[in-house]
Amino acid sequence: MTTPATRLLIHGASGRMGHTLLRLCRDEPAPGCTVVAAVSRRVAQRVVDGVPQFSAHEIAGVPPFDVAIDFSLPAGLETVATLCAARSAGLVSGTTGLDDAQRQSLEAASRRVPVIWAANFSIGAAVLADLVARAAPALHGWDCDIVEQHHVHKRDAPSGTALSLGKAAESGGAIPRHASLRAGDIVGEHTVQFATAGERIELIHRATSRDVFARGAIAAASRLHGRAPGHYALRDLLFDPA
Repeated sequence: MTTPATRLLIHGASGRMGHTLLRLCRDEPAPGCTVVAAVSRRVAQRVVDGVPQFSAHEIAGVPPFDVAIDFSLPAGLETVATLCAARSAGLVSGTTGLDDAQRQSLEAASRRVPVIWAANFSIGAAVLADLVARAAPALHGWDCDIVEQHHVHKRDAPSGTALSLGKAAESGGAIPRHASLRAGDIVGEHTVQFATAGERIELIHRATSRDVFARGAIAAASRLHGRAPGHYALRDLLFDPA
């Protein structure tokens, strides 16, 4: 028996990641996934490449969907989280720079539907966080520094990924320090350095294309569909994909 395709709603479709998600879903369609609608702040065309387009204030009228992929602005997160809870649809969000109220909206949605929030949806970055969490307790007393680099248009600093890596280090007893650089068109680079007298360890992840984040988000949406309500981590879906 054929499993029905996971119906995706792309929220934040006019942004960098939104464009990338729609392009990949068009040019590299993921098995078992289909985009049923896209939402952005303003709409110039009603249908683009066969995908219906909705403005943010029209979001209540989007067709049925199974999972929303959200790469928008913090101010728009509560709306899509509320919609997902009302529609019994999963939520995959990579929107960063959230305040306490916006994080609470994610938690509220996770009590009704499956939710995953990640600052970075690349598989390599998820593995990096796992490595940092395992290295930190073995390097007790070492200095821990996290340096991140991004393009000049990125608003939040430190990046959400850097903060997540900091939490991974803290889980192992380290006390991380953060530094941020905004330059050129750097897609994303994160270095976690553990140092002590006479030696240091550097764990580095470099992304050279936004495609890796979009592919990871699409894979997460596919694996999230049908799960029980709850707040999942990307590593939950990577290392326990069933």
